[in-house]
Amino acid sequence: MDISIGLPASVPGTPGTTIPAWARAAEQAGFATLTTIDRIVYDSYEPLTTLAAAAAVTERIGLMTAILISPLHANTALLTKQVATVDRLSGHRLTLGLAVGARPDDFEVSGVPLAGRGARLEAQLVEMDRLWRGDGEHPGLGTGPAPGAPDGPPVILGGHTPAALDRAARIAQGWIAGGAGPEAFGHGARAFTERWRQHGRPGEPRRLSLAYYALGADAERIAERYIRDYYASAGPFAEMAFRQAAVSEAGVRGLISRFESAECDELIFVPCSAELDQVTRLAEITAGANVA
Repeated sequence: MDISIGLPASVPGTPGTTIPAWARAAEQAGFATLTTIDRIVYDSYEPLTTLAAAAAVTERIGLMTAILISPLHANTALLTKQVATVDRLSGHRLTLGLAVGARPDDFEVSGVPLAGRGARLEAQLVEMDRLWRGDGEHPGLGTGPAPGAPDGPPVILGGHTPAALDRAARIAQGWIAGGAGPEAFGHGARAFTERWRQHGRPGEPRRLSLAYYALGADAERIAERYIRDYYASAGPFAEMAFRQAAVSEAGVRGLISRFESAECDELIFVPCSAELDQVTRLAEITAGANVA
């Protein structure tokens, strides 16, 4: 199982200089991937812009939107260009994680309807593929730069509803779970994999999950404050995400063991604090845990 780390781009008040410093430290520590999560109505950095900053100061570590709420990006041609730009700037290290989103305020402020967002996400993937590959109907209307692969970066889709799991199994290379813990991940991963087989997809899909963490003095308080604030409108999920967060060395090791048992391919530790020591503290615990 690969061990990855989120950037603190959604921790309110994170200084801009922390992002490149965190990215360099994470690469030096040997984490597999740097990731971002997505909100509009929150004190957070925009995911693709943040990954571009991380790309500029790293050379090897993977980059992933985990996830980007693509239906909020109504101009799909612009989104296509932004994604390809980060892919090229990073030397083709980008994985595109997408989901439909659920917070009404994000859609309201964006002037985008909440209803029908699943269908719009699927249409966006078709349009992005067309813009990258080109077709005979619209000569000269492709966008540049070209991504590393003709059909763009690998796509991972999130969501726990039956429709979301089926969508990921039909059209993505993998599925990513939120921070609800190993048991919820296991249920979703099994349902996703079953649908993958039902759709006749070859090979093995990728199964990933987020897990929130904070380490050091006052770790539990820091995690609770951040998670309850970030998920203030998410009802019972806020409590679930907090209870599943790792706030000690034993907690981190326990999550790694439980996610490995649930056949997770990549576990992404998402920080609840932007203090740079969170990278080194996590690295000391997870050293040697990444398995090809």
